[in-house]
Amino acid sequence: MSSPLSGILAAVATPFDENELLVEDALRTHVRRQLDAGVHGIFALGTNGEFYAQSAAERAEATRIVVDEISGQVPVVIGAGAATTRETIAIARDAAAAGADALSIITPYFAAASQTEIENHFRAVAESVDVPVVVYNIPARTGNAVTPATLEKLAAVDNITAVKDSSGNFDTILQYLERTDRESFDVISGNDSLILWTLIAGGAGGISGIANIYPKTMASIVDLFRAGDTEAARTAQDSIRPIRNCLALGNPNTVVKYAANVREFGLGPARAPFNALSAEAKRQIEATVAADVERGLA
Repeated sequence: MSSPLSGILAAVATPFDENELLVEDALRTHVRRQLDAGVHGIFALGTNGEFYAQSAAERAEATRIVVDEISGQVPVVIGAGAATTRETIAIARDAAAAGADALSIITPYFAAASQTEIENHFRAVAESVDVPVVVYNIPARTGNAVTPATLEKLAAVDNITAVKDSSGNFDTILQYLERTDRESFDVISGNDSLILWTLIAGGAGGISGIANIYPKTMASIVDLFRAGDTEAARTAQDSIRPIRNCLALGNPNTVVKYAANVREFGLGPARAPFNALSAEAKRQIEATVAADVERGLA
């Protein structure tokens, strides 16, 4: 089974209103914004999509909206992970039935999991659906990491076709590449600052939270690299450093949403309690976005 992960997939935020309710029109508009900017795929209900702050029913609604809006124009990957295998399978089956091209499954979280338990979890989920499964490694958020040895075993499962690595450790990406077949398994960066380097190393691209703010710039990293202009691709890659530095000012998802709202993208607030940026943080984000736009980021 082939993987649909290649290029830049926008890790789209989920728009909420001031009452923390999903805003369908804003979600559809944001998805179209990404398509118009030239992204190569959509990744919804991931970390930037605040999956952790939504009920299964809310996630199902957002999934159906995104799949409907995309209508097959680019691949749609839906974040279907949960803390337990039982809940993950239920969400995964629903997302697959809704038309997701692939499912991103985060490692179990909060409770410590052994590598055997992590392997068992992904195998059980993969066996429960007939669409490609993406292993999502983000140990700073989950407390559990997928080791390269475990990923090598999972890559042998027919419909586990890719890994999204958000560890921020480039050596992890390199080891994932060394232990998997690049012809049949995709390694993709979940860290915006490592996208070009992942491409150079033989990876498939990046799942980008910064695409919520600058989708054209993010898509251009891959487009320029594919065109053979690595120097221009590096200029695009380096251009997002200032906004990446802003992620330290609060919950990164909240910072991304605020920056997108500075650009008048209408994504609304992050769900409480993750919505209390300081006045100084807001000022720094506003100044950074203004300077970025002045420099041509889009």
